[in-house]
Formats: sequence, structure tokens, C-alpha cells
Amino acid sequence: MRAFGIAGWSGSGKTTLLAALIAEYARRGITVNAIKHSHHDIPLEPPHKDSARLRAAGAGEVAVVSPYRFAIVHELRAAPEPTLAELLARLAPAELTLLESYKHARCPKLEVWRAATGHPMLWPNDPSIIAIASDNAPATALPCFGLTDIAALADFILLSAAPCSP
Repeated sequence: MRAFGIAGWSGSGKTTLLAALIAEYARRGITVNAIKHSHHDIPLEPPHKDSARLRAAGAGEVAVVSPYRFAIVHELRAAPEPTLAELLARLAPAELTLLESYKHARCPKLEVWRAATGHPMLWPNDPSIIAIASDNAPATALPCFGLTDIAALADFILLSAAPCSP
């Protein structure tokens, strides 16, 4: 499965850029999946809802299904977090999978960087970062894109996406 990562510090605009890229690919008729990594507990529904009650009662997985979408919530309990390879294998087939915040994944990545965050750039220490999207182009030999240059970024990612390993 061809994948491409989006990396950057919190507040840099990763999710905003990812949503714009997904919309661009949808406009072009390209199927895309997304995996977002989070270090936080993910509140999927209020505790009083039926699916939360079923998980709290001990169900390992609960599927919530409607005519519009479905979600499968898997409780890890004491199990380790699934690997990226395991997650990629569970996804439906798509032409491209975009990854957000998988810093250690060995696949091509774009760094989203804003000078105003005050954080240093990641690319000097991550050889998987092959391009930068920024509101202030840094001094680097890597290809640089504006944060709103969605069509060019989408083209670059399609050409650069590759199989990914954890």
C-alpha cells in the first residue's frame, strides 16, 4: 500500500493541510485513507451512549453501524498499541494512505512547519522528510511548498508515496 506521512509539531497545521489534500484527491477521483496517531485518550462517544456502555461492560470490539457510515472501536485494555503495519493491513484498499503524526514511520514524509510556533524544524534529524510545507520557506535544498499550494502538494505526494514500514 502506498503511503505518505505528514509530520510537524502540534499547532503547525497538519490536520488542516491533510483535510485539504484529502478534499483535493476526492475532487480528482483518487481514493485515499488516513491514519492519525494521537498520544491522547480518544473520546469517541459520551459514556452514557450504548456503544460506550458495551465497551465498558467488557466487549473487545464494538461496531456502530448506520446507513451512512460504520466505525469499529477496539479496546486495547492491556494489549500494546497496534503497529502501523497492522493498521495499514486493516484498512480498505485505496490508491493512497496519508499518515499524520507517525514520526518514526519509514516512508516519505512532508514536514508542516510554521515559524510562529517557535519549534525547530524536524527535517534535519529525520531523513524520511523529503519536502516542507510552510508559511515561511526555510533555507533547505528540500522542495518547499506554501501551505495553501494544495494542487502542487497533492501532485508531489502522489509521485513520492511509497510502501511504508514501521
